[in-house]
Amino acid sequence: MRENVHPAYPTAKVHCACGATWETRSTGGDLHLDICSNCHPFFTGKQKLLDTQGRIDRFNKKYANAPKAPTKPKTPPAETKKAAVAKGEKTARPKAEKAAKAAKVEKAVKAAEAAEAEASKE
Repeated sequence: MRENVHPAYPTAKVHCACGATWETRSTGGDLHLDICSNCHPFFTGKQKLLDTQGRIDRFNKKYANAPKAPTKPKTPPAETKKAAVAKGEKTARPKAEKAAKAAKVEKAVKAAEAAEAEASKE
């Protein structure tokens, strides 16, 4: 292995504007921060919402008395089908689908009969 490839990694002191200080290691020397996890609003739980021109108040006022949509009981569709089949009920199929399927079958039968008649003539 080559020697003297890695930089020096001494201990460094980190200073925050709030007064917090701790030690870590760094190749760049001492660090001076404006904000740290001890004083950042996200970590301290003292977050403030910036309300520009009363937009949040207007939103809350507008939608405070909005009617809520009725909630339907959520049942997975697979369970309802299985329950219907178990009870002996027919699954709902549109009549158009059934008619289209019957027409395809009829057409295939006629084509097979025509091919059989053609083969018997020769």
